[in-house]
Amino acid sequence: MTAMQAPNVAGLFYPADPQALSAAVRQYLQEAHTSVQGKPKALLVPHAGYPYSGPVAASAYAQLIPHRDQISRVLLFGPSHRVPFRGLVYSRAEAFLTPFGPVPVDLPAYEALADLPQVRPDERPFAGEHCLEVQLPFLQQILEDFRILPFLVGDASAESVAQVMERLWGGEETLILISSDLSHYLAYEQAQHLDLQTSRAIESLRPEAIGPEQACGRNPLRGLLAAAKRRGLRPHRLDLRNSGDTAGPRDRVVGYAAYAFIPAERQA
Repeated sequence: MTAMQAPNVAGLFYPADPQALSAAVRQYLQEAHTSVQGKPKALLVPHAGYPYSGPVAASAYAQLIPHRDQISRVLLFGPSHRVPFRGLVYSRAEAFLTPFGPVPVDLPAYEALADLPQVRPDERPFAGEHCLEVQLPFLQQILEDFRILPFLVGDASAESVAQVMERLWGGEETLILISSDLSHYLAYEQAQHLDLQTSRAIESLRPEAIGPEQACGRNPLRGLLAAAKRRGLRPHRLDLRNSGDTAGPRDRVVGYAAYAFIPAERQA
């Protein structure tokens, strides 16, 4: 029997009914715009409940639509919200389940990381975790036939995360996806100020300029910035808002950003 990673937040962060979920994702994508030239190698997307961060996430996923038939493997990196650990962990599950059905995992690809001491299998951090799960319905709605390599990132340096990304970098078939929200529970204007600082650090590819209070997915994001600098990827801001702009009050907001990272040689 295939080992499945069951959904943790279907019906909470996004609709559990497949038809309602499809309608929600399609609406978010229809309201987004394909605003960059070239095929993204990597995306930064938020991971809150869809009413809060769905419109921001869609602005990144919409960039994949013109290239949907070229992507067959997605590397997902996100923070562990519940279980502390060092390094990066993955699940031995053969598929991750959503209301749209199973998403197969490229399990043999993990063998390429067998010699890296910062990477190991561990099921515990995946229990109750939402940061990767909420990305899957968007990917399922857009891509035709793909596999995933999901990682949760704990206490890890930018270089140790970048090493994993670069080991699995692949070619045109591989997309790297970073799941991270930005500032948490600040007043609206404070969040705007701090998130703008984070955005400038992203745009200048300065992982060292992003502190723990600036992004819950700081460690995977810093890893991407380190790898992007070496690999010649240029970040393009697609959206920068917070929950006070989408569906929540403005006294305690969560920041969201969407970025596409495009190889420099592909840009017009």
